[in-house]
Amino acid sequence: QVQLVESGGGEVLAGDSLRLSCEASGYTFLIYDMGWFRHAPMKGREFVAAIGWTHDRTNYADSVKGRFTVSRDKAKNTVYLQMNTLKPDDTARYYCGARREGGSFYPHEYGYWGQGTQVTVSS
Repeated sequence: QVQLVESGGGEVLAGDSLRLSCEASGYTFLIYDMGWFRHAPMKGREFVAAIGWTHDRTNYADSVKGRFTVSRDKAKNTVYLQMNTLKPDDTARYYCGARREGGSFYPHEYGYWGQGTQVTVSS
């Protein structure tokens, strides 16, 4: 199995930056890619960004393109989400997920999840 642990959330002001981390452990050889998702109150879990584990392809939701950057450090088994120019609408609990094969970026495709980290952006 794969275990994921997120960190790096916090409370910031609009326009600030944060970097989230997600460390993977266990059977990491099973991972095809890792995705970042967020879940705000009254909303479903929303795709944010994804990056390959053994390839370098990245994907982003339109709402974060140009502001968020996903990256990977294979030596540390860690994926990062650099979030710049944060907006109040970015307020949510952020989760990283891992999956064993490609597809569309729906939450149900990801079989492994971390516990999430809260990001709160105030205006």
